[in-house]
Amino acid sequence: MKRVTDYKNKKVLVLGLAKSGVNAARLLAKLGALVTVNDKKKFDDNPDAQSLLAEGIRVITGSHPLALLDEDFVLMVKNPGIPYTNPLVAGAIKKNIPIITEPELAYEVSEAPLIGVTGTNGKTTTTTMISLMLNYGRQKGQAYVAGNIGVPASAVAQKVTPDDVMVTELSSFMLMGITKLRPQIAVLTNIYTAHIDYHGSRTNYVKAKMRIVMNQTAADFFVVNWDNPEWRELSKQTKAQVVPFSRQDLSEDGAYEKDGVLYFRGEAILKASEIKVPGEHNVENALASLAVAKLMGQSNEAIAEVLRTFSGVKHRLQFLTEWQGRRFYNDSKATDIEATQMALNGFKQPVVLLAGGLDRGFSFDRLVPELKEHVKAMVLFGETAELLKTAGEQAGIKNIKLVHDVETALPVAYAQSQPGDIVLLSPANASWDQYPNFEVRGQLFIDGVTKLIKENGGH
Repeated sequence: MKRVTDYKNKKVLVLGLAKSGVNAARLLAKLGALVTVNDKKKFDDNPDAQSLLAEGIRVITGSHPLALLDEDFVLMVKNPGIPYTNPLVAGAIKKNIPIITEPELAYEVSEAPLIGVTGTNGKTTTTTMISLMLNYGRQKGQAYVAGNIGVPASAVAQKVTPDDVMVTELSSFMLMGITKLRPQIAVLTNIYTAHIDYHGSRTNYVKAKMRIVMNQTAADFFVVNWDNPEWRELSKQTKAQVVPFSRQDLSEDGAYEKDGVLYFRGEAILKASEIKVPGEHNVENALASLAVAKLMGQSNEAIAEVLRTFSGVKHRLQFLTEWQGRRFYNDSKATDIEATQMALNGFKQPVVLLAGGLDRGFSFDRLVPELKEHVKAMVLFGETAELLKTAGEQAGIKNIKLVHDVETALPVAYAQSQPGDIVLLSPANASWDQYPNFEVRGQLFIDGVTKLIKENGGH
C-alpha cells in the first residue's frame, strides 16, 4: 500500500455504509483521518456501525443530519448508491466539499496497475473472464477482482503489490465520484438506457460511464465495443489508444469474430462455438476480455482454455443443471430488457421464461421479437406480470401463467416444459418489489431447482 499522508488529522465524512462504506472508513482511519460515519439505518439494526464504533470510529446513525456539514469536513466519501439529490450530498456540493466514491480512495493507495471495466451489461462476466485469463499460468503476482463485482476496491488496494493487477468493475454511480482514477486499460462493454432515475437523463448516464477514460493518457488503452455507431463515436473522447472489439467483424484492429472464429489482430484464438457460456453477448464479453489479456501479454492458449472452461458468474446466465432433459439457467441479474433479450438470443432450444419484477413505468414492446422467436411459455410474477403478459400475447404465446413469486413460478414453469427445453429465470426487471436484491431472487431460484429435483425423485 502506498504511503499516503494527505488524510492525516483531516476530518472526513463517510456517507452510507454497506461494504464500500465500511472498508472506506477503515482505510481512512488507517491513513490517520478523523473519520465520521453517517448511515441512515438505526444503530441497533446496524452491525456495520456497531463494529466501526467498537474500533473507535465515530458513528452517527438513524438519519442524515444537515448539521454535520458545519463540522469542517475536507472530504466526503459517498456510498455510490446515494444520489446527488440527497440533502446532505447537495449541501456538501454547495459548501464545495469534495465528494468521491470508494474506488477513488482505493486508487490512491493501490500499488498495482488498474484495469477498469464499465458498461450497462456484461461488466461482471467480463471482469471475471479477464481475471481468469490473467491468472492462468501466472508465475508472479495475481489478478484480483474488485469494485462493483462485490469486492470492495479499498480492501483489495491495501494488499496488492506492483506485481499484481486490479481488475475493477466500475458502475456509473462509482464513476461519478472519481477525480484521479486512471485505468491503464479501460473497457466499455456497451451502453444502453439504464439508471435514468439516478442520472436524470440518458445523456448524463453516458457521461458518467465515459468518466472511466477522463484521466487516461496516450500510454493507456481503451477497449471499446465497435458494433454500435454511438459507441464508436464515444471512443473519440479518450486520449488512450483505442482497441476495438467487434462481434460483427467491423474492425480488425483489435479483437473480432469472423466466420465463427475469434481473432486478435489477425491471430486466431478459438472458435466461438467453443465458448462454454451461451449467447452472442458472451461472445462480446469474450472478445473484450481477450483483448485485455492480449494487451497484458497473455498467450492464446491460456485465453482459449479459460473460454472453453468458464461456466459463468452466479446469477448471470448461470447454468445450474440438466434434469429430465431440461436445462436450468439462473439469469437473475437480468434487471433490464436488454439483458433478457441477450439471454434469449443465446438459445436455439425452446425457452420457458420466468420473468417479472419492479414496475418502472415502461412497456415490454421491445422484448416482443425475442419472445416470438425463442419462448414457448411464460411464467410471470411481480408488479410487471400483467405488462409482460401483454408483450407475450403480442408475440403470440398461448401458454402464459401468472404466479406470486419466483418460488411459486418454478414448479409451474417445469410443468410447462418438455425434454429439450430451457427453463430460464431472466426477469427483465429489478427485484425490489419483492426482494432486497437480485442475488436473493436468484438464490431462491437455485434453491427451488434443487427442491424440485429432490421432490420428484432426483438427486
